Parts: sequence; structure tokens; C-alpha cells
Amino acid sequence: MPNILNYVYFFTSLRKVTFKIQEVTIKIKTLNQNSMIRKSLKNSRIFLLSLFLMACLFSCKNIQEAKTSVETDNNQTENQELFFKISLAQWSLSKPIIKGTMDPMDFAKKAHEMGFSGIEYVSGLYTSKIEEVGLATVLDTLKARSERYDVENVLIMVDGEGDLATSDTTERNKAVENHKKWVDAAQFLESHSIRVNLFGSNEAESWKNNSIDGLKKLGEYASTKGVNVLVENHGYLSSNAKLLVEVMEGVNLPNVGTLPDFGNFCLKRQGGERWNAKCVEEYPRYQGIEEMMPFAKAVSAKSYNFNAEGQETTMDFRKILKIVKDAGYTGFIGIEYEGQNLTAEEGIIATKKLLIAEGRKL
Repeated sequence: MPNILNYVYFFTSLRKVTFKIQEVTIKIKTLNQNSMIRKSLKNSRIFLLSLFLMACLFSCKNIQEAKTSVETDNNQTENQELFFKISLAQWSLSKPIIKGTMDPMDFAKKAHEMGFSGIEYVSGLYTSKIEEVGLATVLDTLKARSERYDVENVLIMVDGEGDLATSDTTERNKAVENHKKWVDAAQFLESHSIRVNLFGSNEAESWKNNSIDGLKKLGEYASTKGVNVLVENHGYLSSNAKLLVEVMEGVNLPNVGTLPDFGNFCLKRQGGERWNAKCVEEYPRYQGIEEMMPFAKAVSAKSYNFNAEGQETTMDFRKILKIVKDAGYTGFIGIEYEGQNLTAEEGIIATKKLLIAEGRKL
């Protein structure tokens, strides 16, 4: 009997221990499961947060891409609807540049920010920079920035390099030589043209002959560089379109042409002044543009003042644009704001809006 009771007691105790082990095992499993759940929840939260952040980034990227796509589409649509392209003439920004509130070296950046695809330089606005660092360094910087901001260097407006129409042969030839460096600059910048002035004599026949001589010499040099030489109606006899056409015919070079400006048809100013005086005699504006257009390789949209409807108050843009279109011109029209009532940027924007609005109607 004692042995049997001992066995019974032993097995009973063993069974209790087994049950205890099972209870502990179950608790351990439960704890592990809870820990795993907590860990799983933590991991899930991290995963969901990661997904959320990725979704936000993806969404922002899509929004930016969509915005860029819309802007590109708008620009393409604008260009498709217009028979011309729009460039920005640097003279529109001459006031802030001369005041020192804008660096002329930032021209490409500014034009890009304002939505332009082409720019037209003014040589005189770089005089101090050239004196400071040299023409080569200035040109290197301008080219690099035009590439960075994806704008086309359309042309260079050259001033202050001597009179190509003067009666003094020595001075005229010197002016030709002075302009050559800007032909080289245009070639380097991949600009199609330089714009020059023909001031000279106030006697028509003398002016015409001198202009033909100076312009032909410069044009022949420019032809070896693949650059055009353009004459703008810029006051006095150069604003006599009929006479200027005779100069073009006299030069008779394919790379020498005109740059019709919507304004600048003043033949004489009060007191005989060249600038900054009241105009007392003006060549017929629309007739002048029409006469110059057959030789045009660039066009300037001069503007001064605008009314409440956004129309230029001194000229009919639609009428001018029709003349330009009828001549078969499809190149750049450069905005050149010279008004007093708006800031440079406001005037540029107003002119651009008007060009687009009237251009779409043609």
C-alpha cells in the first residue's frame, strides 16, 4: 500500500506541475502575442506614416509637374496663336539699370522670370562692366546665363561707337572699325543681328551716300561672321523711311536690313535737339513701318502710355501688327517700354498683354 500511495502522490504532483507549466506557457504566449501585436502596431504606424509621406511627396511632384506642363502648354499655345515671337528689349529696363537697382548681367534671369524666350541687349548698358572686367568676360557671363535661363540672344543694340553716316571719312571708317567688335560679340552670343544708328548729316543726299558707304563696309565684314546689320528709325533722317529704303537698296547686301520701331519717327525736335525735346516734325508712322518692313529682320514694339482698356494711347497696335503680318514677318517683336506712368515691369507686362491680345485677332 505505501508504495502505491507514493506513486499516486507522485503522479498527482507531476500533473499539477504540468498544469502549472501549461499555464505559464499560455501566459508567456499571450505576452509574446501582445508584444508582437504592439510591435506590429508600431511597425504598421511607421509603415502607414511612410506611405503618407511618400504620397505627399508624389502628390507635390505631380502638382509641380502639372504646373510646369500647364505653363509649357500655355506658352506653346500662345506661340501657336501668334504669328510672331515676343522678346524683351533691355532698354525697357534701362531706368533701374542706370539707377543701380538692377545688375545688367542679370538680364537673362529677369527676362526668364517675366516669361520671355528672347532678349535684346543694349551695348551702352554694359560700359562700366566692360571697363571693369573686359568685354570677353562680360560676354562669357551673358552667354552662360542665357543658356542657364533658356533664353535666346536675339540681337545687340549698339550705341556710342561712332557715326556710320558722318561726312568725315576718317571718322566714318573709325566707326566701322568700332562696330566690328560688336559683330564678333553677336556671333559669340549666337545673336542673329546687331542694330546700328545712322545719324550724320541733315542734308538728305549727303546722308544717304555716307550711310551707304559706312553700312556697306560694316555689312561686308558682318557677312563673314553670319551676322546681320540692322538700321532702326532712330531720329532725324534715319526716321525718314523712304530715304532709309533708298539706303537699303544702295547697300544691296542680304545681311543688311531694317529694324522698324513702332515709335521713333521724329524728324525734327524743338531747338534742333536730337533727344529730350518736343518733336516738331514727324514722319507718318504707319506709312513708315510699311515702307521699312520689306527689309525688316527685327521689330521693336515701342510703348509709352496705356488707357483703362489696356490700349496704347499714342498708336494703334492692331493696325501696326497687321502691317507687320502682311509683310510676312514671323520673327521676334521686342518690347521696348519708354513710358513714365508705370514702372519698368508694369510697362513691360502691359505691352506684352497688348501684343498678345491684338496679335491673336489677326
